[in-house]
Amino acid sequence: MPPLTVLLASVLKPVDEPRMAGKFAATLLERPDVLVHVAGQGLRAGRGPGAADAAGRLHAHAIFQGSRLGLSRLGAQLRYWQLLRRLRPGLVVVHAPELLPLTLLWQARGPGRRFIYDIQENFALNIRTQRVYPPWVGRVLAGALRRIETLAAGRAAGLVLAEASYAGELPFLSRAPGRVAVLENKYQPALGEALPHAARPLPGPHEPLRLLFSGTLSELNGVREAVALAGALHAARPGGAHLTIVGFCQQPALLQELTALAAAHPAWLALESGARPAPYAAVVAAIGRAHLGLLAYRPHPSSERCQPTKLFEYLAHGLPLLVPPNPLWSAAVRAHGAGLVVDFADPAAAAAAVLGALAAGPAFYPQGPPASALWASEAKKLWALLHLS
Repeated sequence: MPPLTVLLASVLKPVDEPRMAGKFAATLLERPDVLVHVAGQGLRAGRGPGAADAAGRLHAHAIFQGSRLGLSRLGAQLRYWQLLRRLRPGLVVVHAPELLPLTLLWQARGPGRRFIYDIQENFALNIRTQRVYPPWVGRVLAGALRRIETLAAGRAAGLVLAEASYAGELPFLSRAPGRVAVLENKYQPALGEALPHAARPLPGPHEPLRLLFSGTLSELNGVREAVALAGALHAARPGGAHLTIVGFCQQPALLQELTALAAAHPAWLALESGARPAPYAAVVAAIGRAHLGLLAYRPHPSSERCQPTKLFEYLAHGLPLLVPPNPLWSAAVRAHGAGLVVDFADPAAAAAAVLGALAAGPAFYPQGPPASALWASEAKKLWALLHLS
């Protein structure tokens, strides 16, 4: 039997993006009869288009480079279509909704062509509520996207939800009965990575307290609140505190503000990446150096029912967390003794709560980092959806 060729495709996600490459591709490559091609934005140093792993079964293709608002976004569509025609994949996993129209056209032009739609966000809700576009533009875009998603749901071999909450939010799921699986963004260790079995020691009052804010840098994700808390903790602790921010910022004004703050306060604030996506290895390394991880999200419909990727990353590494009073996140923290619930909107009070808890000597992760934060459980569901388990 010939090998199964699978194409994993996005536009704005890097080709080594953790979910697409680190989880889906790594899981598929567990079977020796599968070839995987990953298409997305740019490529890391040392890897060119079509670069392959040592076994020759993993290939990366840059279909997008440049500004997300430029004409190169249209060029990505052409390069994606060329990949479909050249590779003739037996299965396509679509990780970006803007690739759905061409995927549907490709499917219609030949028998036996299968695709899976990986729904990483409630995109229509985000467009309507995050105020990136004028209201009338947002309504038009959200409506058009929802129509495409509805059409795709009826033709897809399967739908994957990155969040369990989407099952109650997306009306088009009714068009795919029995073909929907929830695959949360749990942590997939790198090859050879040894995860800790116990909580890491916390610094004494006269030692620096290392804080981490990782992931997308935006106002809604609470990066300003994280900076304010770090400043309050640095002023209140004898040993000070230091916040490392690692991630990608799509908002030029905010990036300029964070860059200026880091330059003005090098003693307690450092900004890594910012203008471009951070290498995932750098994020994992920063997690290994930190004492506390910050989930400082502002309350918002687009995130309040979701489990952030960094929640699983921090849990898997035994990194104590600070979370806002979101019922979903606070329940996870309390279930594993994984951190503290604080009010990021009041940095002085949050700093006092952290200092009080540290002085009391809390035993974080009394049972060790939870195995439930790892991707292994989701990999089994992916095999079942593909009928390859």
